Amino acid sequence: MAKRKDIDNKWGEEAESQESSSEESSSDDDTNMLDVEFEWFDPQPEHDFHGLKTLLRQLFDVDAQSFDLSALTDLILAQPLLGSTVKVDGNETDPYAFLTVLNLHEHQDKEVIEKMIMYIRAQAKRTPALSKLDELVEQSTSPRIGLILTERLVNIPSEVVPPMYKMLLEEISWAVEEKEPYDFTHYLILSKTYREIASTLDQEDTPKSKKQKKASKKAESEIFYFHPEDEVLQRHASCFGSYDYIVEGARSDSKRTFQELGIKPEGHMILIEANKFEATVEGLQEYFSQS
Repeated sequence: MAKRKDIDNKWGEEAESQESSSEESSSDDDTNMLDVEFEWFDPQPEHDFHGLKTLLRQLFDVDAQSFDLSALTDLILAQPLLGSTVKVDGNETDPYAFLTVLNLHEHQDKEVIEKMIMYIRAQAKRTPALSKLDELVEQSTSPRIGLILTERLVNIPSEVVPPMYKMLLEEISWAVEEKEPYDFTHYLILSKTYREIASTLDQEDTPKSKKQKKASKKAESEIFYFHPEDEVLQRHASCFGSYDYIVEGARSDSKRTFQELGIKPEGHMILIEANKFEATVEGLQEYFSQS
């Protein structure tokens, strides 16, 4: 039997309000409001496999082909009392968002987690901003790292996020009381960011001026967030950083696909010490209650 999770009512109302406002503002001519009721559930193996796998593919972008996403989805669904999904049409529908945590040390012998650990190490080594993560994973005594995976469809408001983190915090606490292997020393959140790429549509015919080149360079150095909550999480982080994907995806062909700016997706990692995680979750709740 699926378990519908109880949340603070203000968070459900806030998320629904944001969805309705977004729909209303999308068209000056359309005065109809979309009334959406978000529901939070435990992960359900009988209903969530394909939806979670799709969201994982979206999260890892082109690097998704580096992992057995079916095995990763099965691992998430094997711990149904930990983590959450967000749905709008009842428990038998596909999730619109999810959040979970996996124990990297506990599952290190599983092939998909072994590859995930190798991936994390490779990215930490090649990204100076993640040097602390590199040092952590290279320790002789394996740290107890909880890998947090979370993703949502692009039109789902950020307000669904704080309840998922709050419930995860509670579920981890209950699991530790039951002597289950979730007593982590650190949490590692995998996410994604992007940079804007300047167009070269007319570059061959009209070379850029120094001013244009400077503006282009500035645009490419600025990081934008697919997940706005990442900016809050980073305030409590030991380290965080964006990195190029290992698999080379289809390049943004600025000469053919856009006139001014395109985007370059990147992977992103945020490392938070376990003793700061509760304050981090409280920070998320405070931030989104004020926005």
